[in-house]
This record gives sequence, structure tokens and C-alpha cells, in this order.
Amino acid sequence: MSKVTLFLGIETAGTGTHPASWRRADSRAEDLFSARYWTEVVSRAEELGFDAVFLPDSFGLQEGGAAVTRGRLDAVAIAARTAPVTRRIGLIPQVPVTHTEPFHVSKAIAALDFASLGRAGWEVGVSIGAGQAKAFGRKGVQSDAHLWHEADEAVEVVTRLWDSWEDDAEIRDVPSGRFIDRDRLHYIDFAGENFSVKGPSITPRSPQGQPIVTVRADDPASIDVAVRRADLIRISAPDLATAAERRLALRAALATAGRDPDTVHVLLDLPVHLADSAEQAHAEVAELDRWFALADDTTLRHVGTATALDELLDEIARTDAADGVVLRPLALHATLAALTARPPAESTPGTLRDCLGLPRPASRYATTQGAAL
Repeated sequence: MSKVTLFLGIETAGTGTHPASWRRADSRAEDLFSARYWTEVVSRAEELGFDAVFLPDSFGLQEGGAAVTRGRLDAVAIAARTAPVTRRIGLIPQVPVTHTEPFHVSKAIAALDFASLGRAGWEVGVSIGAGQAKAFGRKGVQSDAHLWHEADEAVEVVTRLWDSWEDDAEIRDVPSGRFIDRDRLHYIDFAGENFSVKGPSITPRSPQGQPIVTVRADDPASIDVAVRRADLIRISAPDLATAAERRLALRAALATAGRDPDTVHVLLDLPVHLADSAEQAHAEVAELDRWFALADDTTLRHVGTATALDELLDEIARTDAADGVVLRPLALHATLAALTARPPAESTPGTLRDCLGLPRPASRYATTQGAAL
């Protein structure tokens, strides 16, 4: 893999992002719902030098009926299972918030940050459509604007809960019987249109303080939340020139919102399929499309060799089209097999924030003195 300085992530969507990828002989579809499958996939991604693995999730079944693999394991559970067997790679599960209480999200991601020694992130998701709303029965179908307004509140609650324990709140002094400093735990007292949460969290402040928040900016509603809340913003584009324009627009919006654009990374999603030659790669994608016809998509993608992919990544780095790339393999194992290892940026493991060059934030509730219990 290329030695460019781009942040490189990979999205591991089952056997691949193409709905027919499970039909390939190398798909390992029969192992998809086993822990071994995921530990081997994420470990391989780490060996290849990826900075982070993105684990998509949803409460809805994949569309396509019997022609596709339906169902998936919980993304946070996958990340938690792979945390002990990896050392460097960031683990970023997607967690939808439309039908999930932010208190539970905050605990799950904070626990993942402990399990991974500071390599956790969270991709914010929303639940679209009547099927997912009916599965819960709590509320009806909502507009994109309302879904993302609710998500915005959810991120606010989650990050406040992460801050509700100060770094030195745990004393754990057995001889004196003191466990926590009660003045270093804080009620968040959040009251919004969708949530009312008093807090504090029941999970101490995790290694990163605040794990990395990711938002995929696909429309005006999600873009607004990304600008306000995200450390990583995922975009797609039909070409590199458009990607550069979208990155510049996001950086301008970040500055307008009072945030330093250099503290937020814009990642370009790049669907890929790799083979020994470009001709073979295109033939294999054509076969996938014969098995399951996809709607026309103008999104930039790479179908070809690993060497040509390296050249594209170099071009992205040179043109400032993005601060990083998230590979989205059409057939996951074909891509993992075709790539060669990229040396890690650091000789010793660090946190995901270290990898991104982001400081560890202080708790917004931090005080200078406290009292022990």
C-alpha cells in the first residue's frame, strides 16, 4: 500500500459493499456471523497499515431479499471483540441514535475506548424509513431534518456524559477506603426537544477523554451536524475536483461555526475493487453486477490494481482533495488479499487521537479541587 501521509480507513461491510459479494468463492460468507471472521478481518486490516476500520450498522435488513446476505452482527460488539487482538488500528463502529438512548451509546463507546486502550470512535447514524420505525413502535417516520436534529442532541448528550467524570475522579485508595472524588463527578442536566438526561455517566472518563466522533455528510441536515460535532467528516464525490470543493466548503463552514478547520479531518469514501490487472478487476465487477444489478452511481471509485490505487492515493494527497480516504471494498477479501502492508506512522501504539494529531480534550466540567468519598 502507498506510503502517503493520508489517514487511511477501511469500511468492512460484511463480505463487501456490493450486495452480490457473498457469491464470490473467496467471500467467506459462511463465516460472516462468527467472531473469528471479524477478528481475522480487522487483524488483517491492521497488518496492512490501515489507521482505522469503520464498522457499518443499522436496525434495518439489507434490501434485496434472498439475493443478498441479510442481517449483521452488532458493530460495537464486533469492535469490542476485536479490541484485545489488535494494537494500533482505530475501531469506529456505527451506532444509530434514532432508537437508541444516548446514555447507552456513551457507555458503550467509552467501554470500547477502555478495551482498546484509546482507539475507539463512534460513527453517528440515523434510522431511516418505515420498517425501522415499525420495528420499535416508539415513533413514526421522521424527516431527515428531524432525524439529524435528534442526532445533534444525542451527540451533545453523549459528549457531556463522557465529560461528566473528570480525569482524576477515581481515587481507588484501598487503605483509606476512598474510591471517588464526589466533586469531580458532574450532573450534565441536559434538557432538549428529544432527550432529558441528568447524569452523570456510570463509566469513568475513558483514555481519550472523548472518543472520536464521525459523521457522514450526505445532505444539508447531516452536513450541519458534521460541522457542529464531528472530528471526522466522511464525504463522497464524483471526482477529485468536486471532492476538493466539498472539503473547502466544509472547512469554511467549520470556521464560520467557530471551529478550527485543522482539527477536523475530511475523509473521502472510495469504493474499490482490486485484482492482478485492470481487465480482471473490471471483469469481476461486471460479474458482480450480473448477479445483482446496481442503480447507476456517479461516485468516484477505483477498479484496477493495487499499484494504480497507490497512484490515486498519492494524487489525492497532492491535490488536497481530502485529509484521508476510507476504502469501501466491493468484495472485501479480494481487496485485503491484493494490498501490501503500509508501515505504521508511529513505532509504538498510541490512541486514535494521537494518530489524527488531535489533542486530548479536557472535561468541560473540570474543577481544580474536589472532595473524596
